[in-house]
Amino acid sequence: MGSLGVQLCHRCCFLRVRTLLTAFQRDRTLRSRSLRVSLARAQGGLLSVNPHRAVRLERWRGDHLSVLSSRRASPQPADETAVAASPGSHLLPYENCHLEDTVRSDPTPERPLVELDAVPPPSPFEEITDEDASQISVDPGLSPVSVSLRDYVNQSETLRRLVLLGVDLSKLERRPNVGNMLLRLDFEKDVQERLLFLRDVGVEEMHLGPVLTINPFILTENMKNLQARVSYLRLKRFSADAIARMVSKAPHLLNFSVERLDNRLSFFQKQLELNVQKTQDLVTRFPRLLCGKLDPVKENLKVCEMDLGFRKNEVQHMVTRVPKLLTTNKKKLTGIFDYVHNTMGIPHSLIVRFPQVLNARLLRIRERHLFLKHLGRDQFDLAEPNYVSLDQLVSLPDHLFCATIALASLEDFDVFQKTL
Repeated sequence: MGSLGVQLCHRCCFLRVRTLLTAFQRDRTLRSRSLRVSLARAQGGLLSVNPHRAVRLERWRGDHLSVLSSRRASPQPADETAVAASPGSHLLPYENCHLEDTVRSDPTPERPLVELDAVPPPSPFEEITDEDASQISVDPGLSPVSVSLRDYVNQSETLRRLVLLGVDLSKLERRPNVGNMLLRLDFEKDVQERLLFLRDVGVEEMHLGPVLTINPFILTENMKNLQARVSYLRLKRFSADAIARMVSKAPHLLNFSVERLDNRLSFFQKQLELNVQKTQDLVTRFPRLLCGKLDPVKENLKVCEMDLGFRKNEVQHMVTRVPKLLTTNKKKLTGIFDYVHNTMGIPHSLIVRFPQVLNARLLRIRERHLFLKHLGRDQFDLAEPNYVSLDQLVSLPDHLFCATIALASLEDFDVFQKTL
C-alpha cells in the first residue's frame, strides 16, 4: 500500500506540472503573436526594424515570459524538482542558454543613422565677414513700378534685342498694357520664331523694327493663325512682293482672321465694281483698306458722287489711281475740291485726270496758285500755251516748282508767302 500511495502522489504531481506547462505554452504563443503584429506595424510605418533582431527579440520575450510564469506558478522547491524530473523539463535550461547567447551577441540596441546631407540652411541672422559679403552676387531684379521701358532694357533680354532691331519703345510705352506684355515675353520662345516668320514672308530686316512698333501684338499671335492668313493671301494669287509690301505697310492685317480678310476683299470688289485684278492692285497699293473701318469708305463714295458731282466710273478711276481718297477726311476732301473747282476753275474731267490734287494739302495748293496768279502764269487749260499740270503743281518740291513752273527764285516765293 505504501508503494501504491507513492505512485499515486507522483502521478498527481506529473499531471499538475503538465497542465501548468500547457498553459504557459499557450500564453507564450499569444504573446508572440502580439509581438509579431507590433513589429509588422513598425515595419509598415516610419521605423525600420532589423528582421533578425526582431526574431531574437521575439524569442527572448517568449522565453523571458516562460521563466517568469514558471517562477510565479511554482514557488515551492518540491515543484521545481518535479518539473526538472518531468519529461518536458529539459526545454527550460536550453532556452536559458539561448537567452544568454542572445544578450551577449547584441548587448546594445541599434541606432538609426542620421542623414549627412540633411544639413540645416544658414540662418539669415548669422553674421558674415566683409570678404564673404563681397563675394555674394545677386541678380538685379526688375523694378516693380516704372513709367518708362528704358528702365528695364538692361535687365530684359527681349527689350534689349528689340531695341537693336529698331523697335521704338518710346511709342510702345504710351499704349496701354503693351509694356507689361513685352516684359513677359521670352525672346527665344516667343519673339525669335515670329521674326523668322516675317523674314520668310518677305519683310526686310530694316523694316522689322517699324513693323513691330506699329503692331507689337504680332509677338503674341498664334503661329498657326499667322501662317493661315498668309496662305489665304497666296491662295488669292497675291504675289510674294505684294504680300511683303502689304505686311510692311499694314502690319495689323496679320491680326485679322481669314474670314474678315475675305469679307473686306469682297466689299471693295462689290462697292467699286472692280474685277479681281484691280481689287488686288487696290489693296496692294493701299493695304490699310483691309485694316481700317468701312464706314468712312462708304461715306466718301457717297460724297464723291452726290456732293462733288462725279460719276460712278469717274470715282472708280480716281480711287484706283489714288486709293487714299477712300479714307480721306470728308471735310478735307470737300474743301480741296471747292478751292480747285470753284476758285481755280478746274473742271471735273481735269480733276479725274489728275486725282492727286485731291490728296494734297490745301495750304500748298493755295500758296502756289496765288504765286502763279501773281506772276501771270496760272494757266491750267491743256489747249493753252504755258500749261501748268495739276500733278506738278502739288507734287514738286519748292525749288523745282520755282525753277520749272513759276520761273522765279525760291527767295521770291518765300517773300510772297509772308504776304499771305
